[in-house]
Amino acid sequence: MANSELACVYAALILADDDITITGEKISTILKAAGVEVEPYWPGLFAKALEGLNVKELISNVGSGAGAAPAAAAPSAAAAPEAKAESKKEEKKKEESEEEDDDMGFGKKNRLTFNRNENLT
Repeated sequence: MANSELACVYAALILADDDITITGEKISTILKAAGVEVEPYWPGLFAKALEGLNVKELISNVGSGAGAAPAAAAPSAAAAPEAKAESKKEEKKKEESEEEDDDMGFGKKNRLTFNRNENLT
């Protein structure tokens, strides 16, 4: 991560910690006070990315996604036969499309004729 990005992240965290709305101007103000120079688009970019998000909640829930994964997997086990049938259909379609790609506009009959003519030369 570049220094400009990192500086904007820290500025946004400072604002979130103080329960201040994160805006491009406020990030720029913190960066100027810290003596950090960044391209002018970075503060606005970070402010837009974090607009409407609760940064404190995002930070506190960083590792909580792992606990929900096994519970989400249980319903999908019941749908496994349907998923297998769907994947088989997709494989068939993929194989057919690969065969069509191999033809390159020539049918099997045309390829055989072409190969015979090529051997005669």
